Amino acid sequence: MALSTQVRASSGSAFPWKYDVFLSFRGEDTRKGFTDHLYDKLQWQGITTFRDDPQLERGKAISPELLTAIEQSRFAIVVLSPNYASSTWCLLELSKILECMEERGTILPIFYEVDPSHVRHQRGSFAEAFQEHDEKFGVELIKEIVQALWSKVHPSLTVFGSSDKLFGMDTKLEEIDALLDKEANDVRFIGIWGMGGMGKTTLARLVYENISHQFEVCIFLANVREVSATHGLVHLQKQILSQILKEENVQVWDVHSGITMIKRCVCNKEVLLVLDDVDHSEQLKNLVGEKDYFGLRSRIIITTRNRHVLVEHDIEKQYELKGLEEDEALQLFSWKAFRKIEPEEDYAEQSKSFVRYAEGLPLALKILGSFLYKRSLDSWSSAFQKLKQTPNPTVFEILKISFDGLDEMEKKTFLDIACFRRLYDNESMIEQVYSSELCSRIAIEVLVEKSLITISFGNHVYVHDLIQEMGREIVRQENEEPGGRSRLWLRNNIFHVFTKNTGTEVTEGIFLHLHELEEADWNLEAFSKMCNLKLLYIHNLRLSLGPKYLPDALRILKWSWYPSKSLPPGFQPDELTELSFVHSNIDHLWNGIKYLDKLKSIDLSYSINLTRTPDFTGIPNLEKLVLEGCTNLVKIHPSIALLKRLKIWNFRNCKSIKSLPSEVNMEFLETFDVSGCSKLKMIPEFVGQTKRLSKLYLGGTAVEKLPSSIEHLSKSLVELDLSGIVIREQPYSLFLKQNLIVSSFGLLPRKSPHPLIPLLASLKQFSSLTSLKLNDCNLCEGEIPNDIGSLPSLNWLELRGNNFVSLPASIHLLSKLSYIDLENCKRLQQLPELPASDYLNVATDDCTSLLVFPDPPDLSRFSLTAVNCLSTVGNQDASYYLYSVIKRLLEETPSSFHFHKFVIPGSEIPEWFNNQSVGDRVTEKLPSDACNSKWIGPYWKRRNCLEDTCNEVTFSFHKITRAVGNNRCIKVKKCGGRVLYEHDTDELISKVNQSNSSSISLYEAVDEQEGAMVKATQEAATSGSGGSDDEYYYSAED
Repeated sequence: MALSTQVRASSGSAFPWKYDVFLSFRGEDTRKGFTDHLYDKLQWQGITTFRDDPQLERGKAISPELLTAIEQSRFAIVVLSPNYASSTWCLLELSKILECMEERGTILPIFYEVDPSHVRHQRGSFAEAFQEHDEKFGVELIKEIVQALWSKVHPSLTVFGSSDKLFGMDTKLEEIDALLDKEANDVRFIGIWGMGGMGKTTLARLVYENISHQFEVCIFLANVREVSATHGLVHLQKQILSQILKEENVQVWDVHSGITMIKRCVCNKEVLLVLDDVDHSEQLKNLVGEKDYFGLRSRIIITTRNRHVLVEHDIEKQYELKGLEEDEALQLFSWKAFRKIEPEEDYAEQSKSFVRYAEGLPLALKILGSFLYKRSLDSWSSAFQKLKQTPNPTVFEILKISFDGLDEMEKKTFLDIACFRRLYDNESMIEQVYSSELCSRIAIEVLVEKSLITISFGNHVYVHDLIQEMGREIVRQENEEPGGRSRLWLRNNIFHVFTKNTGTEVTEGIFLHLHELEEADWNLEAFSKMCNLKLLYIHNLRLSLGPKYLPDALRILKWSWYPSKSLPPGFQPDELTELSFVHSNIDHLWNGIKYLDKLKSIDLSYSINLTRTPDFTGIPNLEKLVLEGCTNLVKIHPSIALLKRLKIWNFRNCKSIKSLPSEVNMEFLETFDVSGCSKLKMIPEFVGQTKRLSKLYLGGTAVEKLPSSIEHLSKSLVELDLSGIVIREQPYSLFLKQNLIVSSFGLLPRKSPHPLIPLLASLKQFSSLTSLKLNDCNLCEGEIPNDIGSLPSLNWLELRGNNFVSLPASIHLLSKLSYIDLENCKRLQQLPELPASDYLNVATDDCTSLLVFPDPPDLSRFSLTAVNCLSTVGNQDASYYLYSVIKRLLEETPSSFHFHKFVIPGSEIPEWFNNQSVGDRVTEKLPSDACNSKWIGPYWKRRNCLEDTCNEVTFSFHKITRAVGNNRCIKVKKCGGRVLYEHDTDELISKVNQSNSSSISLYEAVDEQEGAMVKATQEAATSGSGGSDDEYYYSAED
């Protein structure tokens, strides 16, 4: 059962026929019997039918009216009865019918009590199909006539009955078609759900119109939510029964009797029933009941904003309706704004801005497009600026319906997400804020089910921009004065409240995120009025004075550059779950013991004045303690060992810490990071239930002996960093466990007298190792074991600053390797065969003895940087290598290319790059007939281009900050490019044979030292700018 998509051909022209059917018959034969029943059935089915007596006005001549009615009818049914030919009027009708309809084959003859063979001339495309029914009369015959005619009339009703063009429906109809599976001999309930304005009703109506002719009973019950709230369920039950029984005043006494009657009426019928805009499961229970209420092959379609309604009624076949793709959205918007499917040239950019604003929501696209129809460009600009301040009222009211159906807890949660979207980007953050509310979890689920938010992979929270604007507008409407609103998120409103001291008890949340550090003078007395403030987030604001008072109702307190030296003395936030003072002026949090049972996270990173930690006795449920970069922190309160629930211990780069507790018993501890604590000589023993530690970072400490308990962590340890530490005792036996599952391992024993060979020889036992860092380990030739290729999971390999001449050949077996760092390996002369990974980035900067560039295993997934590899200049011509690479590029499939780059030493840009430019950017003209010109690169694609109108691309080389000698800054003096075609192969072969180097420096370092030549090719990003990799960066712009 394929759903017709002819609706997309709708032109919006006026309906060309006044009648669907002209009914021609001999009155004395059939008027009071067969013809009456046929006429009633056609009208009931919605097929507009002309017959003589009810349509003609008294006193008028019949013949002209009949002739006009025939001309205005698309189809004709001719009931050939025994006395038909004896009527002059009937013969005149038939003559006119043949004149108007014979050629287009829209005549349906019905042989009523006559033998078809007695009729000399049979005409019309339907005659043959109905000859088999010449002995069949009554209800069955009428049913088959109506069904056959409906299948022909119906598509026209869809095409001509609406002035709307529909976009993006083809795929949706196919997907609904698969769910319906009309050929299946069962009863099916199909639920269509999604946010308001997405087009659920339109889709359901289109499906209904396409398939309703195949069912015995067809009912489209519109606006169930609204009608149910206004008139009750009994009213809706009467609507259903009236259409089934063909009676206007059906008596239904109550809801129970109503559903009982519906069940009796549909139990043996093929029913198509659409319930549009359902919002409560009671509506389904009392309007459609269960599957066994209906006859086989029935199909019930429900549209709703609330997915849980479908779940509660056990509707398994659910279809989530999502927004339009960008090209479809632009077409719909253009149809409304310009009455054609593409925007006017002068309005193209403005149109795209409105389309991006609507974010695929058909309702918004229609309303905005219609509003802008025949308005000036200035009016468009003004309208768009207004939208940034206030949403369109029609869109707002329709979207707000979903909000109005929430309970108080759900409304609060939604408004927090809408107003503080940056903060609530993760589901766990929402739960943390509402941890004291038992219903927080269910509130999130309800918001998802009602299509107000979406939880994506990784528990990230997504909110449609217009849904977010709807929520923010609800808050804006709370009060003219910002201080009287429940939530503040706009910079100017927040500054107004704190400079004018207009805070009130209404405010529950403040979120200020400045992109750059600002200074201000606020009247912080405003906090004294905000007794119900639960969320305070301030980022990048430096105040001269700190608060003397903070509300005890706070649950989240995140304030970077917090100005005070400590929290206010009387501050007792019993509900506080997170405290973050990054870059603050804090030197201590509080004195003595402060009981905060619900506090789970403390982050005082880069608070350089912090000298001591608080007493942790009163915060037993702390899970995260981050003091990274607190360079003057000296005193660690011994109560830290009592934090049984601590998961993350981060003291990275706390350079003044000299000691920690001798042992800790932390059952939930997962990360222990004291890397960069250069004065720390000993770490605690991990005793008792400490069995979950997975990340241990000790790099850059003064630790000389590892705790013996580390051996018991072999089952849980995943990442281990010992870089830069000097181990006095041989630790390697600790790691030779067969079940060790370390995935990241690093060593940097610059001064260690102990050789690494015993440990390296055991590497093959690290089957789960994904990252191996052996930088500056003084590894000489032969000290990297030959079986390094036996590490099946290795993805990241750092070997920079070592003294080997070559690498083991088995490296080519590392099939998952994506990055190998060999920088500053000054004795390295050549690389072995490299692995054919999905993507491989090789860094060989400052490998001054490197003689030959590596041969890329797969050019489309390979990048090389070789700054200052000066030996290659005298041994291997850079141009030769470059031409060889481009020749391979021409020979391989262009569509397989992703980002790839080659940074190699050289002295000039080869002439073959025929478009050269002084400075750091070059613009390439793309062929106008790109589809037919067999061009290969640069491969450039823009998602927003409806046609191939992107005819040039600019490549920008900048932010090249890799060290050259003692310098970090490189300036691009000249760059070049060329569009590649298939026919360039022969020329490249010649260049490969003839290439030689010359002596023009391309990079001008700060002290004029040797630079590097950068060549890059990229599949440009869809946003119009290229990507970056490591510290090299260039962009592509059109």
